[in-house]
Amino acid sequence: MKKTVTIRVIVGVVVGIFMVSAWAHDGKPDWSNLKLFSTAVFVCTAMFNVWDFLLWRLPWIQRIPGAGIPRSLRGTWKGTLTSFWIDPATGSNPPPKTVYLVVQQTASLITVKLMTDESKSTSALAMVSEVDGSVMLTYMYLNKPDLRVDHRSRIHHGSTVFDVSGNPARRLKGHYWTDRDSKGELDFVERNKKNLADDFTEAVELFGGTT
Repeated sequence: MKKTVTIRVIVGVVVGIFMVSAWAHDGKPDWSNLKLFSTAVFVCTAMFNVWDFLLWRLPWIQRIPGAGIPRSLRGTWKGTLTSFWIDPATGSNPPPKTVYLVVQQTASLITVKLMTDESKSTSALAMVSEVDGSVMLTYMYLNKPDLRVDHRSRIHHGSTVFDVSGNPARRLKGHYWTDRDSKGELDFVERNKKNLADDFTEAVELFGGTT
């Protein structure tokens, strides 16, 4: 949505400039410059896309203070999920498990996918924000368990809040809550910046492991 609005603003600015230039000759319209209109829109849109997909996450641009540039979290992260849910059969919490977080991000959009050996969560709404110098990643998600565990783990919604450490980001640590009245902690300290895993098996292989 934000990207679409930005492109519309770019187009609006270009139209405005051409309209002003058309009437800049003794108050009489001169439409000869309009033949360059489509070229100008193309150039502006291309410049925006170069910024949105590449330039904003360059290390030296990320470090510009007060520029409002979101922290780059893009990549596949490896970490640990610790659930506070109590198993009624044992009266204890399940053991921590290795999980993977895949962050797809441009300057204007971000989506988050959390993968475990039993389920996959996909963000419905996500954002990176900065408050008083602290950077946070927050998102709401839908979790879809594998069919083989559906009898004990139903589809559910939840939300997650991460504190982001470092620039470049080196750690994501936070909490999650679900509409099943469960909650827990998430801690990610390993990151593969270049690859975005499609599933749990691929994520495991990215970090040199086997399933």
